[in-house]
Amino acid sequence: HVRQLYALVSETLRYAPVLEKLLDGAALLQAEKKLAPQLAKVLVYDLLFGKGLKCGGRWKALARRHRARLEAELARMKVRHKVSRNEDLLAPEKAESAAASQVPRYVRVNTLKTCVDDVIDFFKRQGYAYLGKAASVEELKALSGKTFLLDLHLPELLVFPSQTDFHDNLLYISGHIILQDKASCLPAFLLGPVAGSHVIDACAAPGNKTSHLAAILKNKGQIFAFDVDPKRVATMNTLLTRAGVTGCRLAQQDFLTVDPRDPKYSRVTHILLDPSCSGSGMVTRGPGEEAPSAERLQALAGFQRRALSHALSFPALQRLVYSTCSLHQEENEDVVWAVLQEWGSAFRLVTAFPSWPCRGLAAFSGAESCLRASPAETLTHGFFVAVLERCKEGAAAPSSLPAAAKDNPEPGEGTESGAAPKKRKKKKQRMK
Repeated sequence: HVRQLYALVSETLRYAPVLEKLLDGAALLQAEKKLAPQLAKVLVYDLLFGKGLKCGGRWKALARRHRARLEAELARMKVRHKVSRNEDLLAPEKAESAAASQVPRYVRVNTLKTCVDDVIDFFKRQGYAYLGKAASVEELKALSGKTFLLDLHLPELLVFPSQTDFHDNLLYISGHIILQDKASCLPAFLLGPVAGSHVIDACAAPGNKTSHLAAILKNKGQIFAFDVDPKRVATMNTLLTRAGVTGCRLAQQDFLTVDPRDPKYSRVTHILLDPSCSGSGMVTRGPGEEAPSAERLQALAGFQRRALSHALSFPALQRLVYSTCSLHQEENEDVVWAVLQEWGSAFRLVTAFPSWPCRGLAAFSGAESCLRASPAETLTHGFFVAVLERCKEGAAAPSSLPAAAKDNPEPGEGTESGAAPKKRKKKKQRMK
């Protein structure tokens, strides 16, 4: 019931400008002096846009009494705006669209085949002007023509103007570069397994994050990558082969059916979980795609909770990253909080990327440890990331992310995202 109420309120807020015009046009608040404006919006939304009034008593009678007038005003609004569907009355999100069009072209250097310096030199020879390492998001926004920057957060990410196309570029065809949005690079980067680790990529296809994990591991260790769709597994196999990934076992299997007690997973210390989601954060979604219904969000969130809880049941697990390309709290903070509650004190939420500007929604105490990304604020697709670590008895302060996220050097300075966990491990050994 709480989730249904939350969905109703969320949709009411989404339709708020339309509802305000309806209330004014139908003079509902003038006719019903004791009716609070916010309650009126909820009643009118449920009456005209939702699944019908679920309330009873005098509120239901009041809404029905004004139904004809409200429906007539809704019809007039559609005529004025020359639309036939209720959704078309929603104002186009011009600011978000403008921000989405400014999302740059991000190019991840595949360090399994090359290095950042060599790729920079290659693009210079192709006539691109290298402007150095970005100091702010505003610098990324100002890119134009044949110019590019090194990203201010991720050490192996180059940034080009948004319309730059590399699909026919030799480096892309040969797998030396990966065309991957910056937000999509965060999960593997924040997981930060050291070379030699055993890692699970639970919902792996199409494989960009898997190849990123392999690069962080330097092809040393073992990756177990799962996906239930045979076509997506085939696509992933092609991508990983082109990227030069070795030491990765692909399996066409539902991650929920994987046995955590199987001996071959006994050394899995890191898991990346990027489950199926609504995809509401993707700026490339078609204009005709509708927002997911409350029922759809509940179904997705249920699967995501099961997947996250299942991932935490692997006995040797030390660190896990949960991510989605969704904007909905139901798929993000709510999922993390529910599973943390289920596991009690066994796992804790890590403060991921402290310098990242967008934090998790204040859905529970500590949710600011999570991070979010958006076209408007971070010039990326919409994304959510949470980092969880197993708690140890006597553990001191919560740990943070790999050191590379705090201090990214220029190309050639030699700091790698896997370096910090090694130091952290040595420190723990000294403490023991």
